[in-house]
Amino acid sequence: MENKRKIKVLVTKPGLNGHDRGAKVVARGLRDAGMEVIYTGLHQTPKDIVNTIIQEDPDAVLLSILSGAHNALCPKIMELLKEQNIDDVLVAVGGIIPEEDKESLQKIGLKGFYGPGTEIKTIVEFVRKNLKR
Repeated sequence: MENKRKIKVLVTKPGLNGHDRGAKVVARGLRDAGMEVIYTGLHQTPKDIVNTIIQEDPDAVLLSILSGAHNALCPKIMELLKEQNIDDVLVAVGGIIPEEDKESLQKIGLKGFYGPGTEIKTIVEFVRKNLKR
């Protein structure tokens, strides 16, 4: 019998935004889809997030940003990942990300963008497809 490891996903809330209902719904949906989920809670700094990535070694990281600080937080997180030579983790962001900001975020390595109202199955499919499982 083949023993496949569950996909491990870190769901995290960078910055000062205090709205975490969406992140909790996504975390629950990923768990219900059979993934191992680590939810860090609110007010994580980029350094906190990267330290958690180093400790937990997730396959994917889903950032939830509703504060409008995505152009400051995402580049910092990606820069810290690069400094740690971490290039094998799938990173996506959920929240309110204007269309005009997505291209620059893709250029630094973000792979997916999910706004309010995105169906959980869409996020599950994104993770599975991009991790080829």
